[in-house]
Amino acid sequence: MRVVIVEDQALLREGIVALLRDNDVEVVGQAGDAPGLLRLVNGHKPDMAIVDVRLPPLFTDEGIRAAIEARELHPELGILILSQYVEPVYTSELLAGGGAGVGYLLKERVADIPAFLDAIRRVAEGGTALDREVVAELVQGKSGDSQLDELTPKESEVLSLMAQGLTNAGIAKVLWVTPGAVEKHISAIFSKLDLPATSADHRRVLAVLTFLQASS
Repeated sequence: MRVVIVEDQALLREGIVALLRDNDVEVVGQAGDAPGLLRLVNGHKPDMAIVDVRLPPLFTDEGIRAAIEARELHPELGILILSQYVEPVYTSELLAGGGAGVGYLLKERVADIPAFLDAIRRVAEGGTALDREVVAELVQGKSGDSQLDELTPKESEVLSLMAQGLTNAGIAKVLWVTPGAVEKHISAIFSKLDLPATSADHRRVLAVLTFLQASS
């Protein structure tokens, strides 16, 4: 896996670089601003970019806008966003922009090394890795969408766990149910959201995208 890192805080950036290299992840470039992200992606063609939302000079949304532009140029690029703030609308934009993996974590989660590395793996494999606080905010604001309103409380819970990037086995463990029960809930979610019968992985992304767009 080849990764680039764009983060303006030098100590955090270097810490992430060291962490990834210690865990056999190849860091092929790093930068501290949004133009740097585009240069790195165009020059190195990495598998994934880890990007801070707010970068110089204005520290508003430079990082996420650069990530969206990079995804438009390289649809296969996985994007893992790091932020001090919960701004889930951006995650919806990234998911809508391509089939590659997307993650959104609060910076404090980097300290949980196993979970951080797991998020990187999931995004690299084309999945999602959303911070539980992001998902919690989405759950609070998702009412008003007719398709989502058709889901039962348990199906909504399963969908929120899917948005966090959990596998069927992981969801079963959290909910204390069998993997077969989870499969039935997910099948019902696909049916109620009127998702096409393509690959299961693709439908999972579409289901999460529906969930995110309803809250954006």
